[in-house]
Amino acid sequence: MLLDVFPTGPIQANCTLLGDEDAGALVIVDPGDEAERIVAKVRESGLRPLAILHTHGHIDHAGGTAGVKAAFPEAPVWLHRGDLELYDRLAQQGRMFGLEVEDPPPPDRWLEHGQRIPVGALELEVRHTPGHSPGSVCFVVHCSPEPLVIVGDVLFAGSIGRTDLWGGSFETLERSIVEQLYTLPDETRAITGHGPVTTIGHERRTNPFVRAE
Repeated sequence: MLLDVFPTGPIQANCTLLGDEDAGALVIVDPGDEAERIVAKVRESGLRPLAILHTHGHIDHAGGTAGVKAAFPEAPVWLHRGDLELYDRLAQQGRMFGLEVEDPPPPDRWLEHGQRIPVGALELEVRHTPGHSPGSVCFVVHCSPEPLVIVGDVLFAGSIGRTDLWGGSFETLERSIVEQLYTLPDETRAITGHGPVTTIGHERRTNPFVRAE
């Protein structure tokens, strides 16, 4: 399995390349910035990009989509419908931070709760986890060497996603975390949208914002 997690851009949001080397395929999750760097990493891997996936539509997670899609036009762009308004306003989001962002291509496919996306022998299960944004999703990775979930900005190491942005709600985010993430095995590694990897068990026991025990 290929797993490459690296921060991009001034807001340092994590982009993830996840692939099955035997199958020669990968997915690109959250191309937030530095499209040329992401493209170079994909090409260095030698794997074919099957999809460009978004955990949500904020600029730091989708700002590089146009450049990545231009390099790999055969890879469909996936987004949850709930974040289409945010995604369509990436340029406006950029102006709020003093950043120039190219208008993204329209989504090719919609992410839906319970959907399964195959990546060679791997399979990504989509879980709708609103609260940080209306269309936030997490990807539970099945058939990987170790339990793994890509959580975007829903959950962080010792923290949670902001709920004071457009469409945010603490109560909704808390429910998403408890029902969709804290029900995963303790040893599940959580790749967060910013900062270090954590585990579901550690956050369930110690996260100061949302605890389940």
